[in-house]
Amino acid sequence: MKIIIESNEYSSHKDLSEKDQDLISFAIKHLNTSHSPYSNFKVGAAVRLQNGKIWGGSNQENSSFPVGICAERVAISTASSQSPGISISSIAIVYSDHENNHNSPLAPCGMCRQAIREQTLIQKSPIKLILTTLHGQTMVISDADDLLPLSFTLKN
Repeated sequence: MKIIIESNEYSSHKDLSEKDQDLISFAIKHLNTSHSPYSNFKVGAAVRLQNGKIWGGSNQENSSFPVGICAERVAISTASSQSPGISISSIAIVYSDHENNHNSPLAPCGMCRQAIREQTLIQKSPIKLILTTLHGQTMVISDADDLLPLSFTLKN
């Protein structure tokens, strides 16, 4: 078996469409709501729904580390609870670390990949994933499911 992940890479998120730049700006705005006193690693996420509505979230750490939650799952949960039944068309994820060493995009963690995969199963449509930084390279993956090709589902 050979698994291939297709992505488009850009030198900056400013090379994307205005619609995608707006989503990224929303994610960047949510960096300021990150509660990350332990790692100093801020993550902001924004989801655009099929109806154009945008919801955001940020990572929320806790001194009991397993209690924290990632920005992606905050944004997805917010969208699902505030706009039930409306599909997510895209997710933008941006991060910033305390050393400003963030020129390359990061992919979601395993738990977030599973949560995104579950969302695509619920809504029966793909989600575009935009991974970026404040001022660096940007990666766009047209179907977030590509990041978790052998995912766990209830069919398993």
